[in-house]
Amino acid sequence: MRPPRSLNLCFIAFVAGFLAFLSTTLMADDLRIGIIGLDTSHSEQFTLRLNDPANPNHIPGARVVVAFPGGSPDIEESKSRIDGFTATLRDKFGVRIVGGVAEACKDVDAVMLLSLEGRPRLEQMRQILLAGKPVFMDKPVAASLKDAVEIYKLANTTRVPVFSASAIRWYPGVLEVANAEKTPARSAISYGPAHVLPHHPDLFFYGIHPAEALFTVMGPGCLSVTRTTTPSASIVTGLWSGGRAGTLHAIHEGANAYELIRFGDAQVFEQKTEGEYTPMLREIVKFFQTRQPPVSARQTLEIYAFMEAAEESKRRDGARVTLRDVMIKAGAPEAWLPEDGKVRPAPPKSVPKGLPQPGGT
Repeated sequence: MRPPRSLNLCFIAFVAGFLAFLSTTLMADDLRIGIIGLDTSHSEQFTLRLNDPANPNHIPGARVVVAFPGGSPDIEESKSRIDGFTATLRDKFGVRIVGGVAEACKDVDAVMLLSLEGRPRLEQMRQILLAGKPVFMDKPVAASLKDAVEIYKLANTTRVPVFSASAIRWYPGVLEVANAEKTPARSAISYGPAHVLPHHPDLFFYGIHPAEALFTVMGPGCLSVTRTTTPSASIVTGLWSGGRAGTLHAIHEGANAYELIRFGDAQVFEQKTEGEYTPMLREIVKFFQTRQPPVSARQTLEIYAFMEAAEESKRRDGARVTLRDVMIKAGAPEAWLPEDGKVRPAPPKSVPKGLPQPGGT
């Protein structure tokens, strides 16, 4: 015997009401995020993944609720796109648009600084840090190593957790190469596009992506760099502690692609796949929840020191430049300084028994 149709309708209404209540309860527990800078596609892509539960790459736990458009009137990539991204966040995702940095930091739990370029970053961070909320800084951290160091010093003084990274750090193909062997890579080559943004060191904008991929595989400990530059590309070779070498091939003109090659103890490993924003955004949400940055200030500043040293090497016709020197010049505290960059001989290798010893007859 079938139940009356009215009971079916009541059951459906009950389920619908329960799901609506559950959805409201979960949304109430979401972290509220404020965005600074709507002149980059990241503002749209990040909000899509956070605010749209129907998206296949949806990341629960946080929502964008407010944003300040910002923008740079003297950079075409910024001024030509800001209106479109602002309209999308406001009209499609219900994000409240405000007129200043401080307003975007009110009544939120965390902040994403996504401004396209680095020149305003230091002043923006001065205001953001006053709110005491954890901050993710999109690339580039700043338009100079000096400003980047100052930002991290301010964050350290105010005890506000911050971090910055390229999405490429969490690409599955990059992680596969980075974890291919338990021992450190003997050397590596990372290549990718490095379009130049006006008013910035020429690797700071897009060059951060292949540079961060290189450091993901090589790890910290870069001592110095030398650079060869042509209109089409820059070849930056870094010397790591332990006599290891990592090379960045920054593509300024011509065909573009990302790839990473690791030279290991047993074989050579090549990157097979790329990725997208979702894995990094999961790390960002986890960081907002725990206030524990997945990438430290020292790790990030070493990458920017690598790029700044490459800029100095270019100015000096390819001369070797130590990361320690450019960090000292930028005002970094002793705790963040790399090693002195002096090349030390490797320890003598033991000689198997039965073979002539060094210096013997």
